[in-house]
Amino acid sequence: MAENQRTLAASVEIEGIGLHSGKRIALRILPADSDSGIVFVRVDLGRVEIRASHRNLGASNYSTSIGIGSAVVATVEHLLSALHGLGIDNARIELDGPEVPILDGSARPFVDRIREAGIRSLSRPRRFLTLTRPVRVRSGEREILAIPDNVMKATYAIDFPHPVIGYQMVDTEIDEATYVESIAPARTFCLLRDVEAMRRAGLALGGSLDNALVVGDDGVLNGSLRFPDEFARHKVLDLVGDLALLEAPLRAHIIAFKGGHNLHAALVAQIMASRSTWALGTSDDLLPASRVAEFAHLKHGLLPQPALQTR
Repeated sequence: MAENQRTLAASVEIEGIGLHSGKRIALRILPADSDSGIVFVRVDLGRVEIRASHRNLGASNYSTSIGIGSAVVATVEHLLSALHGLGIDNARIELDGPEVPILDGSARPFVDRIREAGIRSLSRPRRFLTLTRPVRVRSGEREILAIPDNVMKATYAIDFPHPVIGYQMVDTEIDEATYVESIAPARTFCLLRDVEAMRRAGLALGGSLDNALVVGDDGVLNGSLRFPDEFARHKVLDLVGDLALLEAPLRAHIIAFKGGHNLHAALVAQIMASRSTWALGTSDDLLPASRVAEFAHLKHGLLPQPALQTR
C-alpha cells in the first residue's frame, strides 16, 4: 500500500537567534493539508507566503535562502532538513523575522520539538521524485553525481586543508531512523580564521560557540564532537534540507565531493531542468533492479578513496 503524505499533529513554537542576521526571531510550525507543501509566512511583512521551492531559491553561499521579491527567509536548510528527514510533506511556518533561528547549529532541536508534537498521516499519497538517469554537476574540483536508486542514499566526502577536519566521508541510506540518530545532531561549523571575514561581510552576526562548531588551529573550541566525522555528517544534513526544494522526496544515490549549498542548488536546478531524467510516482512505483544496477558502478569513480566506507 502506498505511503500517504504527512504533517504535524500539533503546532510547535520556537524562538532563537538568526545565525547571520543576529536578530531574535519567533517561529511557529503549523500542520497543513495534503498537497500544500512547506510554506514560510513572514508575519512581519503582511503575511507574505514563500513556498519552499526551487522556484523561490535565493542566495546559497553560506546558507540557503528563499524569497519572493524583497520578502526573504534565510538559513532555511536546517528546518527543511528536519521536516524532510522526518518525512513531513506539508507544514506552514510562520516567523516574525528574516531568518530561521539557528538554535544549536544542528537540526536536532527542530526534530525533537516536532516529534514531541507528533506526526500524523494525511489522506493523499506521497509523490516521490525518482531519478531514472544520472545527473551530474561540478565546479572545479567540487562535484556531485546523483544516480538512480529506489531509496535516498548519500555518500558525502569533504577535504579541508585543516588538520582538525581533513578528509572525512559519510556513506549512509537516509531513512527516518538513521536521520534522527546520526544526521540531525551534526552541527554547522566554521574556521576561526574565517569568522572575522564573515562578519565584515555582514554574516555570522549571531554566531557563537553555542550554535556552531568553531575550529581553531589547535582544535574545536566548543569541546568534544558529537561524532568523529561530525563535519561530513553536517554536510549530509544540509544536503537533505537543500533537496527539500525539489518539493518531493528524492529517491537517488547522491555522491558528493567537496559539495556545499551552491552545488546543492546547482544539482536541484539541473534535476528540474532535465525532465527526462526523473519520474514522479508513489512509494509503490519502484525502478527495476536492473535499472539501479546499470549505473551503480559510477559511484566508484568520483571520490578519492578507492573503496567506499559504510557507516
